[in-house]
Amino acid sequence: MPEKWKSLLQKYKYILLVLAVGILLMMLPTGQEEKDSAQLQQQWQEFSLKDTENRLRTLLQKIEGVGKVDLMLTLKSGSQLQLAQDEDSSLQEGKAESQRETVILSRGSGLEEIVVTQQRYPTYQGALVVCEGAGNSSVCLAVTEAVSAITGLSSDKISIEKWSS
Repeated sequence: MPEKWKSLLQKYKYILLVLAVGILLMMLPTGQEEKDSAQLQQQWQEFSLKDTENRLRTLLQKIEGVGKVDLMLTLKSGSQLQLAQDEDSSLQEGKAESQRETVILSRGSGLEEIVVTQQRYPTYQGALVVCEGAGNSSVCLAVTEAVSAITGLSSDKISIEKWSS
């Protein structure tokens, strides 16, 4: 190697090292950002009444003596997401003014996400369960307790009826 190149490398070795590290870092995969986004979406998944009814129906059929089951849940209020908000307050000419904006995170490459601080699940209003074993009081009690445990409804809001043949 000529002496000229050696002196240039010696003089700019730190700059070249920083450039090499920068190029190496830019070549690393950025899949973590996509995984984080997918995890956030799964965490704040939307409530489905139909899925809840199907899961509860499957569980109730596993209780001894219940037999065939059909059920219906009614909602008082649906699920809600509480979004993070940024509030600015100011005092102008003796009048207080406030302005609220929803907080939005920018993830680069044009990806933006709303910041969710809390998810409220729906409030149930009532439940109707129709099953073959409703003629047996112990089955009715077990079904009432199971529905109450899942939905948070009191026993007076749960109706258990016998399946007609």
